[in-house]
Amino acid sequence: MADDDIELVNLYEKRQNRYRILVCVDGSEESYRGLGYAAEIASNKDSDIILLYVRPIDQGLRSGGLQIRVARENMLSWGLELPGIKYLKKGLEQLMSGVSVSDDWHEKTTHTDIAGDPLGDNKIEYTNEDGQTIVLKLKTASTIPSGILDQYKLGPYDLIILGASSSWGGWVKKFWDPSVARKVAMYAPCSVLVAKGLERGHGHLLCTDGSERALKMIRRSAKISLKINSKLSIVAVSQDAKSESKAQKNVDIAVTALKAMGVNPVHAFTRVGDPFEEIISAGEGYSFIVLGSTKKTGLGQNFFSSLPLKVIEHAKNSVIIVR
Repeated sequence: MADDDIELVNLYEKRQNRYRILVCVDGSEESYRGLGYAAEIASNKDSDIILLYVRPIDQGLRSGGLQIRVARENMLSWGLELPGIKYLKKGLEQLMSGVSVSDDWHEKTTHTDIAGDPLGDNKIEYTNEDGQTIVLKLKTASTIPSGILDQYKLGPYDLIILGASSSWGGWVKKFWDPSVARKVAMYAPCSVLVAKGLERGHGHLLCTDGSERALKMIRRSAKISLKINSKLSIVAVSQDAKSESKAQKNVDIAVTALKAMGVNPVHAFTRVGDPFEEIISAGEGYSFIVLGSTKKTGLGQNFFSSLPLKVIEHAKNSVIIVR
């Protein structure tokens, strides 16, 4: 194995011991609310935040007559407002809250050539003395979902945060893409948070069906709750009155799991009816609807009938799918 390959393997293994959040910014207020949530759960020194803006290949550069060398240099010093740079800079300012990164953070810039695009991929990485990292990444891709998912491969990441598809820039409409958020949620190997109408302080509604995947989601939600003091509630849905006792049992199991981790749920209840409709309805009063993932990602699941994906598409508030 070449030295460069060994270095990449070692870096990947090191990152697996950290809590890493990929926040996709697009200039919308929703994406910055998602960034605020990321900052709260990544408040300790074992966490990293990566801000990502995805731009289409050769966006305006070939026709705009920019000198690429100057564009790169100015971009990395924040002197040129190339597409996405102002969005990443705003995110950095939000994270730092007025603190100068030059005081306690080491800065490293990296450029990667991309075939067919003169500007390529560019990033600025800030690391403090505790090893905590903030990365600003301007990434080139043919579509927004492919850019986000390709970035995951350079991770790994524990959580991807992005705004609902309607908030993304107009260039996405040039490509066939039914839903950026749904596609990322479908293929991403890690948890995905879709920020939509995000209002903090109303708690998390955890949806359980008694499965091991749901219990995994319950336990992970408890860990986050202990970090940020979020309020958790539990719901289970039965399709008819005959199976309501089973739904109540699933709720009781979830309550026991939370209490075992030191978290007392605010509400724990059941609903009767279509699971999709009842979850959407029950979740309206919460900041987040939280679901466990389906068994498989990608083509191994039914794209249009998966309950978590349908909730992402139709819920009026933010949704987290936990993997």
